[in-house]
Amino acid sequence: MPVLRSIRERFARERPLAGVVVGACLHVTSETANLVRALQAGGAEVVLCASNPFATQDDVAAALVGDHGAEVHAVRGDGADVWADRLAAVLARAPRITLDDGADLLGALHAARPDLLAGMLGGTEETTTGLVRVRALAAEGRLAVPVLAVNEARAERAFNDRFGAGQSVLDAILRTTNVLLAGQTVVVLGYGATGRGVALRAHGLGASVIVCEVDPLRALEARMEGFAVLPALAAAERGDVFITVTGMRDVLTGDHFARMKDGAILANAGHFDVEISRGDLAAAARDGRGREILPLVERYELPDGRALHLLAGGRVVNLAAAAGHPAAVMDVSFALQALAAEALARGGFSPGVHAVPEAIEREVATRKLAALGVAIDALTPAQAAYLSSWAPPGR
Repeated sequence: MPVLRSIRERFARERPLAGVVVGACLHVTSETANLVRALQAGGAEVVLCASNPFATQDDVAAALVGDHGAEVHAVRGDGADVWADRLAAVLARAPRITLDDGADLLGALHAARPDLLAGMLGGTEETTTGLVRVRALAAEGRLAVPVLAVNEARAERAFNDRFGAGQSVLDAILRTTNVLLAGQTVVVLGYGATGRGVALRAHGLGASVIVCEVDPLRALEARMEGFAVLPALAAAERGDVFITVTGMRDVLTGDHFARMKDGAILANAGHFDVEISRGDLAAAARDGRGREILPLVERYELPDGRALHLLAGGRVVNLAAAAGHPAAVMDVSFALQALAAEALARGGFSPGVHAVPEAIEREVATRKLAALGVAIDALTPAQAAYLSSWAPPGR
């Protein structure tokens, strides 16, 4: 993670986060550990919990505590009640900056600890799902702090969503099932940045891809990029592998399961485990439940003899069944997070959702290009003047 390493080196010299308590609710992985170390180098006191307990790497959590002095509240496989206690433990430290992957910390602050909001500098949000929740809070007039929308940074959209998720989602499906995607029909439900990446990678592996969307512009984009576009119920009859990438609940339900082929594979790459209705799947099964036939593969046998296969219990598949995004991807994402935290520490943001400053985007992209050994052109003074002028060009 060379970009984040270079930021950590600067942070160690300048200490822009000295004395600031940073609360983070992120996936507790080795990549996140590098972000924590960068924040600590900048002078921050970091307290961390898991946004998805099933992605927690216990050895990483132990190393952060034992070797790097971070405060970590995360154990792989924590249940919902324990996870809530972990979240409360982070809030008990009264963080002035929060880093979220799903708006869990910000939501809990506004709902349970509004007394802490006045002392906050702000927060960041890593996911589309989290920004939906933050904007809902803002729409009610209740968002009391500035939030930098890291998820909507151009570098984040490209690296994390399109390239990172596009690869890691299919990696998880291949690891758990060993299915040959060439010749299969893959149904991608949701054509945002992540869905687009999944569709492109599935197509590259030889699959026929069907896209399902509710947004007419995204559906049009998918069609113009060469993919079939169908309503989900129609696609249910044709798909072999179904991947939900929407951030919405009940994307695949009993009506869809009733139409699916024998042997269909169901995977969720959205943030929460509500996109594939496990209740409907159990209700459709002959004995009211599934049985594990391979690690992280549940087989639901239906009364008519068909069987459907659910991966990772409907949890986000690239984290629950694989290693998540490659480090090269998270290098960009967490560089944005580190610089966004620095910007919040400087102040100057009003309550509300803000774009990541352009200067941060350009710095991260420039550092990443340098790490890749890539050089680019620069505008000449005359070209820069042309772009800033309203007058027609001279002849």
